[in-house]
Amino acid sequence: MMKRVNQIWNHPLYQEHYQQIQKLEKNRPFCGHSLAHFLDTARLCYIYNLEQQTNIDRELIYGAALLHDIGRDEQYLEHIPHHIASVRIAEKILPDCDFSPGEIQQITEAIEGHRNREICQEKSLKGFLYLADKSSRSCLSCEACQECDWPQEKKNLQLDY
Repeated sequence: MMKRVNQIWNHPLYQEHYQQIQKLEKNRPFCGHSLAHFLDTARLCYIYNLEQQTNIDRELIYGAALLHDIGRDEQYLEHIPHHIASVRIAEKILPDCDFSPGEIQQITEAIEGHRNREICQEKSLKGFLYLADKSSRSCLSCEACQECDWPQEKKNLQLDY
């Protein structure tokens, strides 16, 4: 059981932001930021971890995945880049969930870097989070794919990602 990950999910601040994102994305035709996306990202990240035998703690992986887009509401409402807002929110939540300062630093560095393509080759939490976040999107079967503003080369249009 991942006690600390469940503490993140149940944290009042997490739920406040999560519920706001769900309201703001209710009619969004593109990829959303639901629990399904967060868990898909976590599972892919964990698979990369296992394949590369990096032994990153599962709770760190799931914690980073749950928190990596939690600042989306602030991006929509206040134009704050979501990775910056997500780091700030994570820094408030993680100490309440028994993560050590070193673990918090690892998670927040991964969140901060999850949009940076340059780290995608790193065999680290931040490298895996970047890849998992992008790979979790099923552009191949998305009805809104043609209207999506993601560059064509970034879209997952094959099953081999």
